[in-house]
Amino acid sequence: MTALQVHPKMPPLVLASASCPRATCEAARPTLEIGLMMQGNSLLLEKLHFRCCIAGGGPAGMMLGFLLARAGVEVLVLEKHADFLRDFRGDTVHPSTLETMHEVGLLEEFLKRPHQETTHVRARIGGDDILLGNMSYLRTACRFMVQMPQWDFLDFLAQHGRRYPTFHLRMQAEVTGLVKVNGRIVGIRAKSPDGPLEVRADLVVGADGRNSAVRERAGLTVENVGASIDSFQLRLSKHADDPKFMQYADRGTALITMDRGDYWHCGFPVPKGTAEVMRARGIEDFRTGIVELAPFLRDRVGELRDWNDVKLLTVRSDRLGQWYRPGLLCIGDAAHAMSPIGGVGINLAIQDAVAAANALAEPLRDGTVTDEHLAKVQRRRALPTRLTQRMQGFLEKQMWRGLGKSKPMRLPWAMRLMESTTLPCRMRTRFVAVGFRLEHVKTPDIFSSRHHQTTNP
Repeated sequence: MTALQVHPKMPPLVLASASCPRATCEAARPTLEIGLMMQGNSLLLEKLHFRCCIAGGGPAGMMLGFLLARAGVEVLVLEKHADFLRDFRGDTVHPSTLETMHEVGLLEEFLKRPHQETTHVRARIGGDDILLGNMSYLRTACRFMVQMPQWDFLDFLAQHGRRYPTFHLRMQAEVTGLVKVNGRIVGIRAKSPDGPLEVRADLVVGADGRNSAVRERAGLTVENVGASIDSFQLRLSKHADDPKFMQYADRGTALITMDRGDYWHCGFPVPKGTAEVMRARGIEDFRTGIVELAPFLRDRVGELRDWNDVKLLTVRSDRLGQWYRPGLLCIGDAAHAMSPIGGVGINLAIQDAVAAANALAEPLRDGTVTDEHLAKVQRRRALPTRLTQRMQGFLEKQMWRGLGKSKPMRLPWAMRLMESTTLPCRMRTRFVAVGFRLEHVKTPDIFSSRHHQTTNP
């Protein structure tokens, strides 16, 4: 076996750019250990060293990687897939996330991407039409939510992250293990098409979703909060004259319709554990159930040829008792899996990323990050997580109390009375659109000319 060699095809990971004078880049980044262990022509192990290594290129991981790189932290994001294209992922970008985009100066460019905007969210429950949300009340940069395919959102973050020489994204890199030294997690092991990979880092961040490999290998304990439903996911074409309700519910069934431009992304919630019973009844019975709720879809349910056109989302709601270990922090779904109610999961993950960047950017840049910094992130985000899950549980009981029962659905008289005021609508809007604690970006863009003028008057 030869000594550590630099592979001749390995591209440089750090480049100076017009927006980043070399002196600034050199000061902002740590020394990178980049090499390949070789034996003859056989690749054995690629080794890298960064200040921070993030497992998972979803909303939490990409936003944290972007914010840390923008603040001058040398960061590597590992994503196990070859691209961001995954169907039936959460595609709603709420005003809280749009506020983050505004604070980093990217909102205007972000909204140039194809999207739909929703200000009012309406539901038809039995014979009652209800205004579930009205975002015109909000005091945010955007008083609407955006529907955009998640892959476009992630691609946008990746595109802007690459503008910083401190941002690195590695696709097709799947976590296989953690590197531990004296009880501290000091890195990640992964596999890639080019062979095995080992990344040493001052901090490892698990942002790899509800089935987190990082969380599992770190031995973190998951507390099950509980969920009473699962949801079939499907798509049906959209017509210009379709009704604008987001939820239809009656006679023990419900349908959620989310506008995706030329089609509806639909959710069909069912009591947990009953999906196989419904499948056994056949696809025609399922189509009939959709038409009974939303007759305007009668001419389109034939697009569901068989059960291969319908995907089952197994709903989970859980959270970690402790989000960190020495050298490791979990955020987003890796720290707390959320119910799909309100579509708040992505936006809660983004808030985690903003809070983590605010707390960790400076100590990571200086090489002084400690367990107390990690505990600070959990203290900041644990309460909003618990309150959100509690509220989701309450809404789940209210919204799906008649699920699986065949009698006509009607809101209780007390609820109908409350709905005649604006209070319930305002409360739901605040919960869904902003959440219980809106995080603001406090990390600087050290590569901007304005930052250099401020720090070097």
